[in-house]
Amino acid sequence: MDAQRRFLRRDKSTPRTFVYVWNKCKILGFVHLVFLLGTGCGSEEVAQDPRVFRYNESAAITSLDPAAARSLEHMWVVDQLYDGLVELGPDLEVVPALATDWAFSEDGTECTFQLRQDAVFASGRRVTADDVVFSLERLRDPSVVSSGGWILDAVLPNGIRSLNDSTVQVKLAQAYPPFLGLLTTAYGSVIDAERAKAPGHDLRDRPLGTGPFRLAWWLSDAGLVLHRNPSFWEKDSLGQPLPYLEAVHIDVVQDMGAEFLGLTQGKYDFISGLHPAYMETLLDEEGSLRANFQTEWTLAHVPFLKTDYLGIVLDGEATPEALRDRRVRHAMSCALDRKGLARHLRRNAVSPTDHFVPPSMLGESEPMEVDQDLALARQLLSQAGHPGGQGVEEIVLSTTSDYVDMCAAFQHDWAKIGLKVRIDVVPASVHRERVAQGETAMFYKSWLADHPDAENFLGLFLRSNFAPSGPNYSHYHHDAYERLFGEAMALAEDPARRRGKYASMDSMVHADMPVIPLFHDRVTHILSDRVLDWRISPVNRLDLRRVQKHSEGWVQGQKQ
Repeated sequence: MDAQRRFLRRDKSTPRTFVYVWNKCKILGFVHLVFLLGTGCGSEEVAQDPRVFRYNESAAITSLDPAAARSLEHMWVVDQLYDGLVELGPDLEVVPALATDWAFSEDGTECTFQLRQDAVFASGRRVTADDVVFSLERLRDPSVVSSGGWILDAVLPNGIRSLNDSTVQVKLAQAYPPFLGLLTTAYGSVIDAERAKAPGHDLRDRPLGTGPFRLAWWLSDAGLVLHRNPSFWEKDSLGQPLPYLEAVHIDVVQDMGAEFLGLTQGKYDFISGLHPAYMETLLDEEGSLRANFQTEWTLAHVPFLKTDYLGIVLDGEATPEALRDRRVRHAMSCALDRKGLARHLRRNAVSPTDHFVPPSMLGESEPMEVDQDLALARQLLSQAGHPGGQGVEEIVLSTTSDYVDMCAAFQHDWAKIGLKVRIDVVPASVHRERVAQGETAMFYKSWLADHPDAENFLGLFLRSNFAPSGPNYSHYHHDAYERLFGEAMALAEDPARRRGKYASMDSMVHADMPVIPLFHDRVTHILSDRVLDWRISPVNRLDLRRVQKHSEGWVQGQKQ
C-alpha cells in the first residue's frame, strides 16, 4: 500500500492517564487490582510489577472490533484479544493458529482448514467452523462497514462455508497464493458468532475472542487494561500455559515527549519508533543506543516491509528523453550515497538498498550491500551519450516537506555527475494527485506492505495497475515480467519456487529500474532491560504471549 495514503493524520485531544495501582488490602489471600483516575498511591510500585506489561499509545483506541482494525494501535490490541485461523511466524511464514492445518486443491482455488479442538471463547464455548464463516463474511457485510473486506477480494461470493464443526472451506475465483497471508491480518480474527448475534451486543467495546488476554477495563481516550486469559489454548515448549504476564496496561497519551519521559521514569516497558524529537537524544551517529542508556534499555530493530523509492514516469510528457534510458536511471542510482544519507539524516534507522522488495520477503535477512559509485555513474552516462550530463534536460523531482532534507542531498550527489535536478516541494495532496496523473517526471514515494507476500510489492509493476487506476505510477511494462508473475500465482503450494519467481522479478525491476529504490525502513523498539523474550516482527505486530519481566525483588506481587 502507498505509505503516504495509508497513514492518516491523527486527531489531537486532551489526554487523561489512568494509573494502575495495587490495593494494599488482601481478601482471602488475593491481591485485588483497582484502577484509579489520576496519580494514585502505589503507582511507582505498580510500574515495577513484573506481572504487568505497560506501554503507551499516542492515538485514541476507538474500537476493539477486528473489523475496524485499520491502524496499528487497534491491531496491537486486537492481537491480544483474538486469534485468526493462521498467523505470521518470525520469518514471515504463515503458521497455524486456530487452524491446525490446511490444504489447497490441485488448481489452487479451494483451501480447506481443519480447526483445533482446544480453543474456546471467553464464554467457554469451543470454536467451530460456523464462527469462522461468520467472522470472515462479516467483513463483507455492508451494515458492518468494515475497512477489511479487501482481504476477501479473491474469495467468491458465498465462497466460505463450514463442511462440519471443525472444517472450513474457502473458494477463490482463481489461484491466489497470498491469500493465506491476508488471513494473518487482524481483520482475519475469529469471533464468537453466537454471542455476537445476540441483540444489543456491540463488538466495539465487548470483544469476543480466544486471544491470550481479555478486556478488563477500557476508556477510549484514556487507556485500557487487559487481564490474562486463563482459557487460552497455547502452551510453551514445556507445556506451561501462555501468556506468562498477568496483565497489560495501555495508556493513551498523545504527547510523544510524555511517552519518552514515561520510558525514562520506568513507567513504560517499551516504545515503538523513533520520534525526531528524541532520536538524537537516544542514538549516536551510527544509530546505536547511546552509552548512558545501554544499562537501562535495549534497542531492537528488524527491516520493515516498507521501501522508499524515486519513481520515474517512463511515458510522461514532462519526462526528459534521457530519463527513458535505463542507463541514465542506473547512473542516478549509482551516484547516491545511501549509506551516508542513512547515517547522517536518519541515524541508521533505515537500511540502504537499490532493490525494491524487502529482503525478508525473499528469504534474506539483510539487503544487499549498495555503495556510491561515481565512476560507474559517469561511465553509464557516457554510454548513454551524455558524458558529464551533457544533453540531459533539467529534471524536476516532486516531493513533500517530509523529505526535503533527503531530496536536497540527492540533488547534491547528482550534481557530481553533471545532472541538474530541481526540487519541487508541494503539499501531500497535490503530490499524490500529480503522481497519480503522471504530471511529474520524477517523484519520491514509499510503498508499505499490506500482507507478507512479495506479490504485494511486485504487483506494483503490472500493466493492469497503471496509474491513475492503480499504483504503477511509472507505467512500467515488460511481457516477461507479466509471465513470471502469472507463473508465481500458480504456485500456491510451492512457496520456495514462488519465491524464486519473485526474486527473478525483483532482479528484472532492478535491471530496468523504473524506480530507484532508496531505503527499507526498520521496525525499531526501545525496551526496558527488564523485558525478556521480546519478539519483534517485520510487520510490527505486537506479540506478548511469551514476554516476561525481571522480578527485581518482587515476591507474590509485593516488594521484599
